[in-house]
Amino acid sequence: MDLGFEGDFEVLDECVNPDVHPSWRSSPKRAGWSVVPATRFKTVFANDILPAGRAAWVPYFTQRGADPSAYHLESVVDLVKKAREGTFSFPSVDVVTGGFPCQDFSLAGKRGGFTSHKGHHGSILTDIDDPSEENRGKLYMWMRHVIELATPKVFVAENVKGLASLSDVKRIIENDFREVGTGYIVVEAKVLRAPDYGVPQTRERVIFIGLRKDALTDEAVEKLTAKGSIELEFNPYPPVTHGPGLRPRVASRLCLRDLPEPDDADDAAQRARSKAKWYGKHCQGNREINLDKPAPTIRAEHHGNIEFRRLAREHGGENEDELSRGLKERRLTVRECARIQTFPDDYEFVRPRKALGKELKISGSEGYKVIGNAVPPLLAAHIAWRLQELWPKIMKD
Repeated sequence: MDLGFEGDFEVLDECVNPDVHPSWRSSPKRAGWSVVPATRFKTVFANDILPAGRAAWVPYFTQRGADPSAYHLESVVDLVKKAREGTFSFPSVDVVTGGFPCQDFSLAGKRGGFTSHKGHHGSILTDIDDPSEENRGKLYMWMRHVIELATPKVFVAENVKGLASLSDVKRIIENDFREVGTGYIVVEAKVLRAPDYGVPQTRERVIFIGLRKDALTDEAVEKLTAKGSIELEFNPYPPVTHGPGLRPRVASRLCLRDLPEPDDADDAAQRARSKAKWYGKHCQGNREINLDKPAPTIRAEHHGNIEFRRLAREHGGENEDELSRGLKERRLTVRECARIQTFPDDYEFVRPRKALGKELKISGSEGYKVIGNAVPPLLAAHIAWRLQELWPKIMKD
């Protein structure tokens, strides 16, 4: 989400629709690629509990001008508690973005929802009869606390599609966000499909967008709270760029076409891949990706649930041309997963200890997790550009 909101990164030409974004032009450095231009947004604060998340973020964003101390390797719960004690303060910002843990709402998970028994550090809570705001299913409340402390003009929260279908969860979260501080207009949450925005992946995410009432013009408040659908010129959700009547959705083959086989690669992320064997078609992640369609959702784990780049015929493989040339059965590499998520190639997700020191080491397993936890940068860029476009129309200043 940070990268998408800042922009200034490369994506495949096929991922861009120039009719919608004429300023997203071809890269002067790389044939077949386009540049998502820099936005007016700059990241001034980030946090996560995963050391590998920090190890990936700090080198990349500091070379873009970010202060390395902007990244906090702590739970948002702990940071909010420190802020209330007066030992820490969140910066005053225009936009807050966040993705509270999604396993408890995922269609592929156990769907504990608000009654999850996992805590904010990932451990099992002992008081299982009374899940609190610190259980993983209620961590959106801590994003709510951050919004109350940082008073942004806009916030963007994301979660898995499954949240929208779990009882009244979506409505409850929308109402809780509306009551923050002086009040926010929370536009009805919407499920955005990544392939509709040029991402070569079938990922779907529910997006919540809130706008602080006292920062909006009177006209914006009127238009955003009117009954019925929001007028197009005030709708904060980005327009679809790919699909019927638009540019074709991007096939996974296109984002993998120029990558060498792992044994021939210089990039550590392309060399790194799960060695988990084929467990059978009944197991998650044990199918070959269809190169002529967007890839399946990239998952945050790798022990046997990262899809196969190619499978042997006896396991259901269909890439006969590749198999006949002697290429081996294998799962997607870390870099291939990053490409499918639309991360640029200069974003490092695998780094040996000797490169930048122990603290910034990232293993292949950790790289998969960081990538799978992320919002596709290109999808986030569409949200950011839409908000930037609306800003002078809806904000008082």
